[in-house]
Amino acid sequence: MRSTLLSLLTICSLIVFGQTNPNNVPVAPPSADQRLYDIANAASVEQLRTDVTKLVGFGTRHTLSDTTSSTRGIGAARRWIFDEFNRISKDCGGCLEVFFQRNLVEGNPESRIKEDTWVVNVVAIQRGTQDPNRIIMMSGDIDSRISDPLNGTDDSPGANDNASGMAGTIEAARILTKYRFPGSIAYVGLSGEEQGLFGGKGLAEYVKENNWELLGVLNNDMIGNITGVDGVTDNTSFRIFSEPYYPADANDERKNIYRRFFGGEVDGPSRQLARYVHRLTKQYTTNLNPMMVYRLDRFGRGGHHRPFNDAGFPGIRIMETHENYTQQHQDLRTEDGILYGDRLEHVNFPYAAKLTGVNSIVLAGLAAAPPPPPLVMIGGTVRPSARLKWEAPETNTPIAGYYVHYRLTTEPQWTHKRFVPADQMSYTFTNIVVDNYFFGVSTVGQDGNESYVVFPSTLIPRGTK
Repeated sequence: MRSTLLSLLTICSLIVFGQTNPNNVPVAPPSADQRLYDIANAASVEQLRTDVTKLVGFGTRHTLSDTTSSTRGIGAARRWIFDEFNRISKDCGGCLEVFFQRNLVEGNPESRIKEDTWVVNVVAIQRGTQDPNRIIMMSGDIDSRISDPLNGTDDSPGANDNASGMAGTIEAARILTKYRFPGSIAYVGLSGEEQGLFGGKGLAEYVKENNWELLGVLNNDMIGNITGVDGVTDNTSFRIFSEPYYPADANDERKNIYRRFFGGEVDGPSRQLARYVHRLTKQYTTNLNPMMVYRLDRFGRGGHHRPFNDAGFPGIRIMETHENYTQQHQDLRTEDGILYGDRLEHVNFPYAAKLTGVNSIVLAGLAAAPPPPPLVMIGGTVRPSARLKWEAPETNTPIAGYYVHYRLTTEPQWTHKRFVPADQMSYTFTNIVVDNYFFGVSTVGQDGNESYVVFPSTLIPRGTK
């Protein structure tokens, strides 16, 4: 009797962890991580208000502003952010590695930095328990500006652009340091954005030099405005900007030939990261609609995810749907009854809390999941069935298996997926013609957290089983 009971318990435990069932058929892991429902709603409206108010209180955070004062300028602001990350770390038993990352930008009379200037970023890393070098990053910008991009003296509150994104990054650290994840999370304040994305360039170089396994960058630049210059007020949507593939790939003849004949024009790593944000928002939040935008950034503009894209890392921009141009990059003034300037009263903190929640679940989901497959291959030309084959990632995070995804070529999101156990590195879609669909593979952990999808980058070699 006792042995029978133990056998039943063993079978039940295997079912729970997605390994088998009584008929020896693989069972997928859970479809949701219950922690993420709590994380999605954990951001404090009042804490965000407090932090944005504090950042505004430094008067100006312009990259060329005072760096020695303890109360005014970008130096005081970045030291406060550094201290705030350390306070958060103290509350979690020292779980954050906090440091300044500096790079010297040489002065150029033709640029927005005329004299040699140290651009200083603030970095806090929550190390993973199993894959500490695998990192997903959230960033906000420390610096602010008014009408003259070289004016580092006059008041430049930068409440929404971008104290909102910086405060959201700090609040995400407060939320997620209450948990432990297999992978690492980096919370970053970047400087020099308004002068030419110098903070992002410097940190991207640092990441490459230090061999980070950077899964992606969530650049948060303006997450607090709900009333746009178009007259629309909306607190139920946000935008996700992403490039279709890495810029360097445009000059790669082999990759261009592959895309031309096999597809992938809208399926690069940054676009897959954007789809991941979209999927988790739909799954774990309520009354919030993600809007995928198939552009690097706003029309003709740029943000701090771009340097990471240029360096070959996935990066996206998360921001409000409706911008108000009278409230960004403007001198503080009133004209024709319009209150110009990026002021505290223009920030909607409940909305900023929603978008902070979006970032938090994405950081948690990717830090909890195993890394994506490093290589996915495809076959099925002039055959009745499509075939996928992939390589397993190097990881200490337990892998329950993989999901093979497919969608019609005109669909913006992955619409169907099937579970494949961890010991199986290929899958054939019987009677699904490869011509009509796009395919991809993601890795899934035992708790149900899934990596973003990897699009096939080459064909399965002939004769490969």
